[in-house]
Amino acid sequence: MINSLLERQIEKRPDKVRLQGRILFLTEDPELIQRQLSGEDLPWDTKNPANNPRLRDDISTDEITPAHYCFYFDETLGEIPYLGLKCGSITPIGRGDVKRGGFVCAVSGKRRGKGSSREQSPYAEMCAGIRVVIAENIERIYKQNCQNLGVLTSTNFSLIDRIRSGEEIPLSEFTAGEDEITRQVIEYGGLFPFNVARMQGKVFLPPIESAGGSARATRAMTLAEKIFARHMINDKGEVGVPSVKPGDTGFARADLRFSHEYVTPMAAIFFEKYVGKDAKVNDPSTILFFRDHLTFLDEVISEEKKKLGLLDLATQLKLKQQDFAKKQGIRLHGELTDRKGSEGICHSIVLESYALPGQLNIGSDSHTPHVGAIGCVAFGIGTTDVFNSWITKDVRVRVPESVKVVIRGKKHPNVTAKDFILKILSLDYVRSGKALAKVMQYAGEAIEELSVDERATMTNMAAEIGGFTGIVAPDKKAVDFLVERRGIDRQEAETMMLGLYSDSGAQYAHVIELDAADITPMVATPGDPGNGKYIRDLHTPVPIEIAYGGTCTAGKNEDMDMYAAVLAEALKQGKRVADSVKFYIQFGSQETREYCVRRGYLDVFQRAGAHVIEPSCGACINAGPGVSTRPDQVVISAQNRNFPGRSGPGQMYLASPFTVAASAVAGYIVEYEPSEKKETVSV
Repeated sequence: MINSLLERQIEKRPDKVRLQGRILFLTEDPELIQRQLSGEDLPWDTKNPANNPRLRDDISTDEITPAHYCFYFDETLGEIPYLGLKCGSITPIGRGDVKRGGFVCAVSGKRRGKGSSREQSPYAEMCAGIRVVIAENIERIYKQNCQNLGVLTSTNFSLIDRIRSGEEIPLSEFTAGEDEITRQVIEYGGLFPFNVARMQGKVFLPPIESAGGSARATRAMTLAEKIFARHMINDKGEVGVPSVKPGDTGFARADLRFSHEYVTPMAAIFFEKYVGKDAKVNDPSTILFFRDHLTFLDEVISEEKKKLGLLDLATQLKLKQQDFAKKQGIRLHGELTDRKGSEGICHSIVLESYALPGQLNIGSDSHTPHVGAIGCVAFGIGTTDVFNSWITKDVRVRVPESVKVVIRGKKHPNVTAKDFILKILSLDYVRSGKALAKVMQYAGEAIEELSVDERATMTNMAAEIGGFTGIVAPDKKAVDFLVERRGIDRQEAETMMLGLYSDSGAQYAHVIELDAADITPMVATPGDPGNGKYIRDLHTPVPIEIAYGGTCTAGKNEDMDMYAAVLAEALKQGKRVADSVKFYIQFGSQETREYCVRRGYLDVFQRAGAHVIEPSCGACINAGPGVSTRPDQVVISAQNRNFPGRSGPGQMYLASPFTVAASAVAGYIVEYEPSEKKETVSV
């Protein structure tokens, strides 16, 4: 494989680009979008931005390419971009509209490309003719996916006039402010040609120099920086450097690389196309595949989508992943053979069975930071990064800044990690995009009291913050987790923890300090995980039709403890799930299912009227029981995202497992009150 790549002819793209085509402004006003699709070019005043219509903020990858259309993994995706884009209650863009419109540039507001790491989104834009994306700020994974594919990105709105005039624009306009490696990736037109040039010795890899300019000097580092330093490849090709600082760029050796059936087939096709049909991946023992996203799709997919052949396409994803895994000798955690369901969600299984403190793990899902709960640096990557890692066993990295989130004091008994993270997501610092691409390091007495399962909720939802990853310094609870859940020798587990803490002089981009006593049960109102409110501030009751407990965020052992505690209390009081509500509980893994069997929870769930589902991502990605089917349907869910259309057309509130279960019993959104508190109040 390497020899054939060494002989490959690789050239840089021209140093000037002329972007010939129209500009699509993704505005809040659906009529303005429809007029553009009909052929009208929207006026735009780059010198007086206040004169312009409002651009849509927070466009998620779910809106760019809705989940069901990600079953395509070829240029058919060019018919798909922005099919899920909502302007108020209207979705103004139809299939093929963008491609027919002759657009070369798409413009939007803040936090473009938030959410899922699916590379289908920029790939769909590229196949529709979009060559440049302009936005006020751009989420890390989406931006990196664009660069990897060769799609240009910018936050410079003055380029609009130059594109419209047909002017030749220096490529340096799109590389300005980027690190040395990213600049070269853009110049070579994508990550794969850059990596081939790298193997051929044609590119410049900047040496990683610590404070003072000496490669030997060390500096006070955060926990994440220490882990990066252990994994960065030095100028001799060896793994490990004395220290790193934010902004250092290079390649980091991954301990574990994983992907699921949404991404593996597209990555496999890229691999076979660009590397060779008979080429072998680098070290298959450190690669994992998962069939975890689409196991229950047939139960919820609409007849209309079946007629489009989308269910058949989903089956092809599964088969392509199976074939590639078998051909390459890669471990596939697949479907169950004796009943419907999967072995488990990728993040759940990686935490339960694979990840170790101090590792650097990469995965094809934005919620890869899940395993930061035991002190890993783990982060999501796109399809091109996945297939390139199969060649090089490393990943392009720009060492991020860290934000320290300190939650002091003792939490209320009915407050969980989900309430903490919903509070953090509601803060102006996060909502304004200042936390984008930063490590979220959680600390403080309230975090230290959380179990590893609960810490995983915090690290998992660093993805919703737009952070690079989330991490908690490993401690005795992490040791206990490895011993009790993984069977690792206690002394060996304690040895793994050595040095895994932030130095006292470590520098942070920002410090967020919260008092746990100030945080009461929360919900995120429909539309965005950042729409956090205290339940007591809702003022009027919110009746619900569906309650959903599950996904990687809320399908862990301790989440099941919470559902069971609420339902067991309800049964003691002669109550069950309200007649007006369907309550679904879905395990994150078979290990969690077995835990529930041992604890007798399945009986509690059944007697209380909850519907139990085998492991899968399911409703969270509109692919399993628990999805809404009508726009007026209200859902309360313990999942991580409530972007428009992500889990059906309904109105979704996000909440903790306690709140979801209590609301399922009440029939409307309500705080969970432990029975001891109720007794105290009634005295």
